[in-house]
Amino acid sequence: MEKQRESIYRRYVPGLSPEPEFSGAACYLIFESGKLLIPENPSGLGIPLARSLEELAAQPLRTLYLGTFAGLPCYAAEVSAETPEPPGLAFRPLRSLYEVLEEDLFHLAGKALQLLAWEGTHRFCGRCGTETARSLTERSRICPQCGLVSYPQLAPAVITAILKDKQILLAHAPHFQNNMYGLIAGFVEPGETLEDCVRREIMEEVGLKVKNITYFGSQQWPFPNSLMVGFLAEYESGEITVDGEELDHAAWFRTDQLPVIPPPVSIARKIIDWVADQPADLK
Repeated sequence: MEKQRESIYRRYVPGLSPEPEFSGAACYLIFESGKLLIPENPSGLGIPLARSLEELAAQPLRTLYLGTFAGLPCYAAEVSAETPEPPGLAFRPLRSLYEVLEEDLFHLAGKALQLLAWEGTHRFCGRCGTETARSLTERSRICPQCGLVSYPQLAPAVITAILKDKQILLAHAPHFQNNMYGLIAGFVEPGETLEDCVRREIMEEVGLKVKNITYFGSQQWPFPNSLMVGFLAEYESGEITVDGEELDHAAWFRTDQLPVIPPPVSIARKIIDWVADQPADLK
């Protein structure tokens, strides 16, 4: 069902420690306050290549080895807000790089951003306060005092296209720019299945009941640490009612008369495009 996105694993091979004998250039995903350092005029790989962070005049607060990307060692690094931009390079908010970076690189950068944030908040044990250490065998941090193991945490969220009579329900939130409309989405609560969350979020946000919920696909979303799980659902009953706060408008749209919708890299757009591409008798 899903239109397959460019897999992060097409060019990326995960790893915990670099090959000791490697001495060439490596890929560096360098972040400052959530902004990624990229060439001012991106071309080729789209991220800096260097033999060391010193070549890029970067003094990292923390550095992580991620594995290899395009056959080269790949590192994530966080630097302070005072770090100057090297000549020809600029820090750009990752969210703004949707359609600048290739899709697999965008998602790898999202992975790097989340891991750096997790390391920054798990330097000390949440149970006893002892400074933690990185595991040598998996992506985790271990307390040498009490043995507590901490893993990177994800917040699963559902995002759903609601279909009715060859129309799709789209909603506008006050913070959306350019009068954009998107799908109904929300975070999964403890004790819920994904389908439970779909039903609850749709009832809470637009006052509708749905049926025949089916899985579409998923996408990591590093703002800050989400896993977006996409669904399709059929309208069952109810009248559209928005709360005026989280959403300020929602309506049914024909797929040949859509408003401004999310950019192509987002799973919301992939779901909407998939629905729009279906034969009329299947919508």
